Amino acid sequence: MAGRGSRLSRGGAAAVAGVLCLAGLLFATSAGTADGTDLREDDDDLRAVVLEESSRVATLEERVAAARAEVDALAAPPGEADAGPSEALAAAGQTAPVSGEGLVVVLADAPRGTVLGAGYDLQDTVVHSQDVQAVVNALWRGGAEGMGVMDQRVIGTTAVRCVGSTLRVQGRYYPPPYRVEAVGDPEALRAALEASPEVALYRQASDDLGLVYEVSEADLDLPAYGGTLDLSWARPA
Repeated sequence: MAGRGSRLSRGGAAAVAGVLCLAGLLFATSAGTADGTDLREDDDDLRAVVLEESSRVATLEERVAAARAEVDALAAPPGEADAGPSEALAAAGQTAPVSGEGLVVVLADAPRGTVLGAGYDLQDTVVHSQDVQAVVNALWRGGAEGMGVMDQRVIGTTAVRCVGSTLRVQGRYYPPPYRVEAVGDPEALRAALEASPEVALYRQASDDLGLVYEVSEADLDLPAYGGTLDLSWARPA
């Protein structure tokens, strides 16, 4: 049996992984130097620093969002501060708060000391950004009305990237386990996950190596999207 990375490359997903995971080279280097040890060492101090900095960034972003809302209200012409069309556009763009039934998907690394089966290597025992992105993409295809990754609201243009042993989402860094929430018809969302070839690869690795893949139904309340709507792109020289 080929490893998760090998099967992804044959399916054409390696190219996607190369774009989404800016630190892919770091994982390869770690696999070569880990000499059979856990890629994500149990460094409680590092985890605490990541969580503390993420919390600090979240607080600053809340202040920025409040200031932006105040500026927009002051700049709006009289009588237009609470205009309906802007709310309709926010809902259509999946940036407005959304509540309702949906699914929660949790991904996490395999236990320390997992025995590698034939065709697998050490990199296959950890969650990569392409695994999280595969779940996100499948849920969008399943008709999700709104989505959140960890404690952040995300939209269709949001990408998740791995940076070392953490996940980067809109400027914040998170250690595993990773939580994805999607508001929508639970049956349709679950069917989309089942139909995704990329998610199927992760599920197979979950069965073989003990990676966490948990799907549950829940009533969700997702906040408004607070990130930027500006798009960046590259230009040829």
